[in-house]
Amino acid sequence: MPSSSSGSFIRRGWRNVREAGPQRLVLTVLLVIAALVLARFSWFLPISGDAERAMYDLRSFVNAPHVGQDKRILLVVYDDKTLIDARKRSPLDRGLLARALQNLDTMGAKAIGIDILFDQPQNEDPQLISALRAMKTPVAVAYAEQATNASDIVYEQQQYLKQFMTQLRGSNAHPASIRLDNAFGVTRKWPSIEAGLPPLLGREMLIEAGQGSKAMPGYQGSLRFRQPEFEGQPVFSELRIDLFADPEMAPLLASQVKGRYVLIGGDLVDVDRVETTFSASTGIQPPGLAVHASMLAQMLDGAALPAPLPASLWILAILVVALAVLTGLLEWGNWRIYLLLLVQFVMMLGVPFAMQARGVDTYGVPAAGWLIGWVVAFASVTSAARAAGAVQRNFAQGALGKYLPREMAREIIDKPELLSLHGEKKAIYVLFSDLEGFTKMSHALEPEMVAKLLNRYLESLSQVVLDHGGVIDKFVGDAVVAFWGAPIAKPDDGRRAAQAGYAIWKAGEAFRTEVAQMGRKLPPVGKTRVGLHYGEAVVGNFGGETRIQYTALGDSMNTAARLEAANKALDSSVMASREFAERSGLDWWRPMGRVVLRGRAKPVEIMEPTPGFPDDDRKLLIKAMILADSDIAAAISVVAEVAAKHGDDKAIANLLHRLANLGGGNAYVLG
Repeated sequence: MPSSSSGSFIRRGWRNVREAGPQRLVLTVLLVIAALVLARFSWFLPISGDAERAMYDLRSFVNAPHVGQDKRILLVVYDDKTLIDARKRSPLDRGLLARALQNLDTMGAKAIGIDILFDQPQNEDPQLISALRAMKTPVAVAYAEQATNASDIVYEQQQYLKQFMTQLRGSNAHPASIRLDNAFGVTRKWPSIEAGLPPLLGREMLIEAGQGSKAMPGYQGSLRFRQPEFEGQPVFSELRIDLFADPEMAPLLASQVKGRYVLIGGDLVDVDRVETTFSASTGIQPPGLAVHASMLAQMLDGAALPAPLPASLWILAILVVALAVLTGLLEWGNWRIYLLLLVQFVMMLGVPFAMQARGVDTYGVPAAGWLIGWVVAFASVTSAARAAGAVQRNFAQGALGKYLPREMAREIIDKPELLSLHGEKKAIYVLFSDLEGFTKMSHALEPEMVAKLLNRYLESLSQVVLDHGGVIDKFVGDAVVAFWGAPIAKPDDGRRAAQAGYAIWKAGEAFRTEVAQMGRKLPPVGKTRVGLHYGEAVVGNFGGETRIQYTALGDSMNTAARLEAANKALDSSVMASREFAERSGLDWWRPMGRVVLRGRAKPVEIMEPTPGFPDDDRKLLIKAMILADSDIAAAISVVAEVAAKHGDDKAIANLLHRLANLGGGNAYVLG
């Protein structure tokens, strides 16, 4: 993609946008600004925010590390089988917990975390408090406040929980927050750090175990969930709590506990299940205990995911919108634009995936927003360009429509190569008209009246040409030059050109009547004469890149002009060559002999359109022209017979005169 070529396309596109008008330009700027806002803040908008979170969940799942079972953490759980055996479902059996803690305390765990709120009194509370106070192993005990866990605890429960915690002071059991961030119904991020709350459960366990340096203090970014290396094998090993409460079974499990962090809580089918970034892909809602385990593992791995700076997100949003604007300004009409679009879409979707794969926290990094912002910016620019294009198209069509038929103008706008800067030889039907005596009349009138009359005359004749599908080549004073067959040839060009020639003469007669009826004395206007010829000409755009004219050049143009001029000597108004008449498909022609046009040596057979002339007399004239080659006297006799029937037909009388005064080649030489 050459930069100079691209720059040219962009400059042209920008010019088109500007030409859409100031109001459209302002609207385009506002839409581009809106696109920038979408590209930067899509996470915080209603519909785009849902899309962003869904795409974040997908890339988190796809890029999640696959690991074997984590040997550092053990989950000790109340599951549904435990509750069935204990015959007690809610609240969880604290006596069972007290016995399990007493046994766990001898097994060498680094720290124990309890994800159970002791917010209601039970008969076993003294036993549990006694066990907790006697613990040598550090214990983090679940704590929550109504202000930050309104859905988990009410005021009375909070008061009892505080009393419970007060009884643990001076022991190795310390409160720890079990607050999770479930914004939008899914736990994706670490909870915010709130004043007055103790450290998060996993953090407190690390601090109490002397590993506070690994607790990622202040981290509030994304949770790093992991996938099991083998299907069916959980990331964290899990044992039922009643096994540890059994004095015979517990010693057998010591190796499962030694050197590990132990998390105690529920893994029940209908209690404390959490939607995570994986839930949409796996359909699994893990217990809250597993989420705390994931955060603990993330801290042990030191996997604090770095988040892009806000300035970086602004730069990326500006880049996306700028790409959309530049792409919208490009006027590429081939495969390159589609390739460019594909590359940009892949980049917008792929960059967040690549960032996630490299361990960057992409929560808050737009993906859908980039796409939406790109589309809005691209659409605003291209729609402005289309609006300008429509204006330009209408202008061009209107301008071309003054010289070409409307259908042809539309086709040329759609296929501008039809008017490329070159000439090509084509067979065309040429019309040349002139207004008799207009030059003399113009000397007798003031310039304003001359301009008014000339414009009125040329307008009526031009409309005739356009109505019959012709191309107006040029105006030469009061003369009109037109042709059919280029730039787009039609099967009925000959018929339409012939009908236009006759209609132009009639329009000229109407103009004569109009001028005669004006309320002031004007010199009389002569008749309109028309010459028609068919032949080859070089047709195309000539004049160079700065000033061009679509025109036809060649002998056929000169022949049509001489036929128009010959009308004066022939006492006729419209005269065509035989080449033209035979290709018109009309039967209204009468032969008018053979003449040598002024400045020419080769004779031309001429035909006159006479729609109302009797067919029998037309046939007689045809017979006379055939006889003229062998028996001129007989031909004269036949023409005289026709002339006698049409005493006021000057053209027939003129033909009779010419037959009697033929020159060489049985042709009359026009002076």
